[in-house]
Amino acid sequence: MGSFAALLIILLAAVVDFFWIDVDRKRWGWMKNWSKFHKVLFFSGFIAVSIIIYVGLSLEYI
Repeated sequence: MGSFAALLIILLAAVVDFFWIDVDRKRWGWMKNWSKFHKVLFFSGFIAVSIIIYVGLSLEYI
């Protein structure tokens, strides 16, 4: 349950930052000319890499 909560927090933080907090597009402005497909691909890769890093670092404790 703890690992699921951590992954959910990482995902939620990235989505909230992209859609709600960064209204001036100062942090995510470099993506403004990207298509919706490329944005989905980027965030899917971000989520996959986050999961791999989290699982890789917690293998010692499993």
